[in-house]
Amino acid sequence: MLTDLLQSTDGGVFLIIQDSASCCGRDLLKSFISYALHSQSRDEAVHVLGFEVSEDEMKDGLKGSQIQRLRFHNAHTDPLGWNDEKTFTVQQFSLEALRHLVEQTSHPKPAALVIDSLSWILRHHSPSIVCRTLDQLRKGGTVRAVIGLLHADMHQRGTVGSVCHLATSVITVAPGMKGDEAVAKMTKRSKSGKVVQDEEIFSIRDDLTVITQSRPSPPGLRPTEPAEQEMDPTAKLTFNLRLSGAEREAKEKLSLPFVFSKEKKTALLHSVPGSGKILYEPDANDDFDDEDPDDDLDV
Repeated sequence: MLTDLLQSTDGGVFLIIQDSASCCGRDLLKSFISYALHSQSRDEAVHVLGFEVSEDEMKDGLKGSQIQRLRFHNAHTDPLGWNDEKTFTVQQFSLEALRHLVEQTSHPKPAALVIDSLSWILRHHSPSIVCRTLDQLRKGGTVRAVIGLLHADMHQRGTVGSVCHLATSVITVAPGMKGDEAVAKMTKRSKSGKVVQDEEIFSIRDDLTVITQSRPSPPGLRPTEPAEQEMDPTAKLTFNLRLSGAEREAKEKLSLPFVFSKEKKTALLHSVPGSGKILYEPDANDDFDDEDPDDDLDV
């Protein structure tokens, strides 16, 4: 599933890579940039809005002529605008400013916008403003896809949940069993509303190629051997629980007490004519009063 997300060509994609202090997701973010630049089916520009690392560090590992389509917008040198440098600041985050950044290039096709990281923006803008701006940006047609890195342990759970609820795909990275491995927990939402979840082990090479491996096994569980599946639970008992053919036949012919047979049920439910009738002849001394005994009641 991780490879499918890397090679996704659908429009309107909003993907979040969620990391923490125990496992950094920037290398995976750079892998997404590399796949977007080297894709033969998409001749698009990739805009990187960098708050946390410099342009040289972001381009480290990206090779080939396709790197010319990478547009790095410096928000790392002066992110808060204290030095009055002509760089992008976190206060400038708005729909109009982002569209202006993307439309600076003369590239005819919709571009991909990579934000490193969303945590910088969420520290200075409310989650509602960030979500509304990114949602309008990816639906406006100027940007084909938005990919953002989010440091989940820097924010409250409600803030992370709001942004991830807007995303079409969320990848949460966690440390793996080995030093060069990590675990990716993925959630993908399709346009029809279907939600698909998966979990894979992956590693990233020096050329930013992603190598996926088998899914991690839950701790404490081991595969069940076929011999254990076919084991008979009555094999080691000191008495026999099985019935022979003659014993099974005698059991089926046994009539249990208080169980009615079919013939007895028919006789009880359908009475024979002339049987079970009550005959009564009035006697001369019988006292019958035709008056209503409750006639004097006012009801």
